[in-house]
Amino acid sequence: MRVALICPYSLSVFGGVQTQVKGLHRALSRAGHETVVLAPTDEPVEGDGVVAVGRSIGIRANGSVAPISPWPSSWMRTLAEIREGRFDVVHVHEPFVPGPSLATVLRSPVPVVGTFHQSGWAWPYAATFPIVRLVGRRLSRCVAVSESAAAMVRGPLGRDVEVLWNGVELANAVADIKWVKEGPTIAFVSRHETRKGLEVLLRAMAHLAPDVRLWVMGEGPLTDDLKRAYGSDPRISWLGRPANLMRDSRLRQADVYCAPNLGGESFGLVLAEAMAVGAPVVASDLDAFRAVARPELDEAVLVPPGDPLALASALRKVLADAALRERMRTAGLARAAELSMDRLADRYLELYASARSEGQLG
Repeated sequence: MRVALICPYSLSVFGGVQTQVKGLHRALSRAGHETVVLAPTDEPVEGDGVVAVGRSIGIRANGSVAPISPWPSSWMRTLAEIREGRFDVVHVHEPFVPGPSLATVLRSPVPVVGTFHQSGWAWPYAATFPIVRLVGRRLSRCVAVSESAAAMVRGPLGRDVEVLWNGVELANAVADIKWVKEGPTIAFVSRHETRKGLEVLLRAMAHLAPDVRLWVMGEGPLTDDLKRAYGSDPRISWLGRPANLMRDSRLRQADVYCAPNLGGESFGLVLAEAMAVGAPVVASDLDAFRAVARPELDEAVLVPPGDPLALASALRKVLADAALRERMRTAGLARAAELSMDRLADRYLELYASARSEGQLG
């Protein structure tokens, strides 16, 4: 099958949707299908099967900055690639984001499968639901990455939305770089913005033992401010944005991975990625995270979001109990296998075949 994957966000910027698009591209290619990614980029494209359709501009939305490409030139390049590519199906991520995604939904000559990732920002759909419902008829199949994401769009779309998951690439679990640890070590990996909760973790460090260390990976708009406020603590290492191998090896060797997010998450992919490399997880008790890591099965320890004392208590508990950490590693690896990108690709291939056989809706 020949498939075009449409990403609305710049591949030059790290993000959950971009990670899913690139991972699905690799999984479909491994399965023997011809796959092309059409997306904005702001630097040279790396890898086969990726076509840059324009540059991006950052737009603030849902507590983050979305690098979208709303320019007419991006729409036209995307549609030209679809027309010339003779694809069997087009898979659009975030179908209503202005730019390549929305242009594809409106004008694609082949069946379109749409995946909705976002949750917690429902008002644009509610405010424009007559248009959303009309345009949504162009989607042959509708998918959401979580029940919360599906609930946000089911009403405006006026149709069924299937819930799948965000896939994790198990191949990335192989990590052979060795890092020196000076004590019990916590790892954090995410963009440094308010809703990711890094400051909550930094405040929790004040309540942990002097020998506890923290590896902070990632960058963002709050990086400089957080370094000024907490950079004098010698237990904290600021490691910048890591390459995948560095990130995975750090996670594999850390005693615990911490995700202190405050909200606005549609799926706990960061938890699945940490579990895939055997990292015990302590995270905020969010619906999106609970759907991925089930505390009753020792897949994670979850705490109320925004509470440094509760977070510190959970981290102390896990760091002090080697048997608990081993149970969490075993349970986390099994859960990550259930959420593998290859399994997700198989489910999407079923949807692609169904959409192709029935043709375009609307």
